[in-house]
Amino acid sequence: MASTQQAPRSFPSIEFTGAEAGLKEFPGSASRSYNYFTPQRARATMYEDVTVDVQPDPERHLSQGWIYGFADGKGGYPKDWTWLRSADWHRFLDPNEEWEQTIYRNNSNVVRQIQLNLQNAKNAGAYSTWTGTWVTFLERHLGAWMHAEHGLGMHVFTSEQRSAPTNMINTAIAVNSAHKLRFAQDLALYNLDLSEAGIGFDGAAHKQVWHHDPVWQGVRENVERLTAIEDWAESLFATNVVFEQLVGALFRSHLVMQVSARNNDYVTPTLVGTGEHDYDRDLRYTRALFRMLTADEAHGAHNRGVLQQWLERWVPLSVAAARTLQPIWSQPSDRSVTFATSFQVAASGLRSVLADLDLTEPKGLDK
Repeated sequence: MASTQQAPRSFPSIEFTGAEAGLKEFPGSASRSYNYFTPQRARATMYEDVTVDVQPDPERHLSQGWIYGFADGKGGYPKDWTWLRSADWHRFLDPNEEWEQTIYRNNSNVVRQIQLNLQNAKNAGAYSTWTGTWVTFLERHLGAWMHAEHGLGMHVFTSEQRSAPTNMINTAIAVNSAHKLRFAQDLALYNLDLSEAGIGFDGAAHKQVWHHDPVWQGVRENVERLTAIEDWAESLFATNVVFEQLVGALFRSHLVMQVSARNNDYVTPTLVGTGEHDYDRDLRYTRALFRMLTADEAHGAHNRGVLQQWLERWVPLSVAAARTLQPIWSQPSDRSVTFATSFQVAASGLRSVLADLDLTEPKGLDK
C-alpha cells in the first residue's frame, strides 16, 4: 500500500506590532484637543470641543445614514421641519458659547444674587415704603407676566430645542428655555415673599388677571399662538425677534424697570433686570443664527422671503398685544414714562434687529 504524506502546513509568522493608525504621527498627535472640525480661532474653545458634532450628521460623519428614525420614515433631524434652508447648518456657533456647564454656573450665580437682594430687602424693611397703588400694580401685572415667561419657556423653547438640525443650535435654544423657566420661578418665589411681607399683597391675584383682565388677553393670545407653531425656526423668530422686542422688552425694561425706583421700589428692578440680561444673551444667538441664514450664499434670498412672510404674520399680533397693555402705564403713582415713549423705544429695537438681518420693516409697526 502506498504511504500518504501530508503537505507541510504553513503558518504566518507572528509579528508584534502596534496598530497602524496608533503609531502614525499626524498633526495634533500629541494634543488632547479634537481635530475633526475647524475651530473659529487658532485653537478650539471648550465650547467647540464639547458641542461641535456631538450630534452626528450623515453629511459629515455618518456614512451609512441616520442610525435611528421615526415611524413615518424620517431619520434623525429632518431638515424639512422648517421652511428655512442652509448650505451648511453646522456653520452656526453660539456667540455666547453656551453648553451644559454654563447653564448651571450662570443660573446659579443669578439665583444667589436674587436671594441676597431679597434677603437684604427684608432685613431693611424695604417693602414697607411702597404705596398701595404700587403693591397692587406688582401683584396684578408682574404676577401676570410670570405666566408669559413660563409659557414661553415650557411650551415654546423646550419644544424647539429638539427640532433644529444641529447640536449647536439645539443647545443654544435649550439654554434659552432654562432662562425662561428660571425667571418664571424667580417671579413666583418673589410673589410668595411679598405675600408674606405684611403689606397687603394678594399673592393669588395674578391668576385672575392672566385669565380675565382685558389688558392681558392680547398678550395671553400672543403667547398661546406662539406655542402652536410647528416650524421650529418660525417659533424662534416670532418669539425672540418679534414678541420679545414688542411685548417682552416693552413690559420688563421700558415699564417696570423705568418706574420702579420712582415708586420707592429698588428691589423689583434687580429681579426683572436678570430677565432682561437673559434676553440680551438669547437675542445674541438668535441674531447670529438668522444673520447666517439671510446671508446664506445659496439660500439667502429664499430665507429673507420666508422671514418677511413671518414678520407680516406676527408683527400685527404683537403690536395689538402691546397696545392692549397700554392702560397699565397709567396705574403706578409715578407714571412719568408714557406708553407712546416706551413703545417707540421697543419698536426701534425691532427695527435694529431687522436691519441687521437685511429685512424690511413690515406694515403696522409705526401705528
